[in-house]
Amino acid sequence: MILEKVNYPNDLKNLNEEEKKILASELRKEIIETVSKTGGHLASNLGVVELTIAMLSVFNPPEDKIIWDVGHQSYSYKILTGRKEKFNSLRQFNGLAGFPKCKESEYDAFDTGHSSTSISVGLGMAVARDLKNEKHKVISVIGDGALTGGMALEALNDVGSSNTNMIVILNDNEMSISKNVGGISLLLSKLRVRKAYVDTSLKGKKIINKIPFIGKKVVKLVQRAKRGIKQLVIPNMYFEDIGFKYVGPVNGHDIAELEEIFKLCNNQEGPILLHVLTKKGKGYKPAENNPDMFHSTSAFNIENGEKIGSGKKDYSKVFGNKLVQLAKNNNKIVAITAAMKDGTGLSEFAKKYPKRFFDVGIAEQHALGFAAGLAKQGMIPIVPIYSSFIQRAYDQVVHDIAIQKLPVVICLDRSGVVGKDGETHQGMLDMSILSAVPNLRIIAPKDFNELEEMLEFAVNLNGPVVIRYPRGSEEIAFEKNEKIKLGKAEIIKEGKDISIIAIGKMVSKASRIAEKLSRDYISSEIINVRFIKPLDVKNIIDSCNKTKCAITLEDGSEVGGLGSKVEEVLMQNNCNVKFKKFAYPDEFIIHGDIKELEKKYNVDDDYIYNYSKQMVSEKDNKYIKKIVTRGEKCIKTIKKKIRLMKKTY
Repeated sequence: MILEKVNYPNDLKNLNEEEKKILASELRKEIIETVSKTGGHLASNLGVVELTIAMLSVFNPPEDKIIWDVGHQSYSYKILTGRKEKFNSLRQFNGLAGFPKCKESEYDAFDTGHSSTSISVGLGMAVARDLKNEKHKVISVIGDGALTGGMALEALNDVGSSNTNMIVILNDNEMSISKNVGGISLLLSKLRVRKAYVDTSLKGKKIINKIPFIGKKVVKLVQRAKRGIKQLVIPNMYFEDIGFKYVGPVNGHDIAELEEIFKLCNNQEGPILLHVLTKKGKGYKPAENNPDMFHSTSAFNIENGEKIGSGKKDYSKVFGNKLVQLAKNNNKIVAITAAMKDGTGLSEFAKKYPKRFFDVGIAEQHALGFAAGLAKQGMIPIVPIYSSFIQRAYDQVVHDIAIQKLPVVICLDRSGVVGKDGETHQGMLDMSILSAVPNLRIIAPKDFNELEEMLEFAVNLNGPVVIRYPRGSEEIAFEKNEKIKLGKAEIIKEGKDISIIAIGKMVSKASRIAEKLSRDYISSEIINVRFIKPLDVKNIIDSCNKTKCAITLEDGSEVGGLGSKVEEVLMQNNCNVKFKKFAYPDEFIIHGDIKELEKKYNVDDDYIYNYSKQMVSEKDNKYIKKIVTRGEKCIKTIKKKIRLMKKTY
């Protein structure tokens, strides 16, 4: 095997063209076998195998900086930069991350996980290099999907006007490779990046410009003619217009061709955009035929591509099905996605109501601004977004929606810990960030049935609502389900010893812990908060004053979440209560299985049960001591009176 001989980029430089082709095949096999067990991003990684080999054959990281936009396509890169032996630990607890991580390897130039950031970061690194008089290369790799993000377009504009030396590789996996157009474009590209051609062109302009009266007119005429020809052959003149040398399209699966182009680009001044055409899922038919399904996948059967344990209902599917039902009877309902139709459960809605479905691309800011405009004109926009992506559109939530109290329903999928995707994808901050925004209503369901009812409630509320729900299936399907009323919590179980105040999927955990405590003869009162905003202050105070002992459970950050708000309520109302909040710490949560993460951060069932038991025990001991002390005082008083009586008589 060729892969056995390759551990670092320098090893690639000793391979010939045929050996690199074999290596590409072996890398695909390694990636497929690993991801079939660990889950991960498959289609995007299979599409950039040759591109990765070619880059590492020509460029010299870690000195040269390669920044992967999003970073979910960096598996080949990890294998070829010293992490081959650890690759089977991909996305596992204490194993390799599914995205670039600087702390994992010096070859990872920047931590990434969200889209459209690489060009901005690359420009920053290139300018820093120039200020320090260094000479290394900076290469930003970005997909055609990520290029729709506003940040990427802002960065392109800045790079083009800066005349800074850097290479932007546009990995375009949506277009098929046309030999005729591609061949002509490639020929022109090679001519245009050859230093001799550029020098000759500049010299020609200088000579013609010196011709009296007609020189400048001739130059302009030639430039217009060249531009017309380029527009016929190279449609992507946008990049030229903003200051890039546009190179391509190039076959992204031809290693020799890629290496030749990279070497030519290495000799150029100013920003270069290299347009590379690749095929998502290349080398594995199920992924080629259905790249969306294999964009991010759980474990699967290699033989047929079927997911292991698939078919279960999850929150995304329940949301999507309910939305279809509601839209049937309400033609004001529209759905918007930021390039996540399948992931957020909108596939069926898109089929049934195509005129009311809008995919705006990777553009969360635009999605919510667009939703605000629709809402202003009387529509009811439903916008499902992954929790960690709402961070990108915070100003739109505040400025475009909340201030005007517009009826936009923002559904935060993947809220809380999502597990193996790690720091950039854990939905830890939504409650903390959004609960500070006036006019918002923030709710979370305990199970599937409550999600359906909350969605119906939100559609009819006529104001901005955020519904947050986790990744995956419900843990408990509750029998009891009170009607949802604005700002009202649900008392699931009454008790006298401890109040367990929980939100969302943590209500299931509260029920399990209460059951364990009951075996120790501890009576728990369970409050399903439902609304973190507005919070049901009365029910919380009444319960805590009764039990004198309370804990909060939430699937989010300990800063600014449910626990912080309950603690504030108890202090403001002078409640003498033993209190503890259980949430994730004020840090970015690493990747791993959810159960392992819960244990690491002390929010697992056993830890909370033991802590709660101890709290109640200490509370009871405190009251016993008070009773004993009072008893002792009474006895002393009685003895004193007896002595006085004896003296008197």
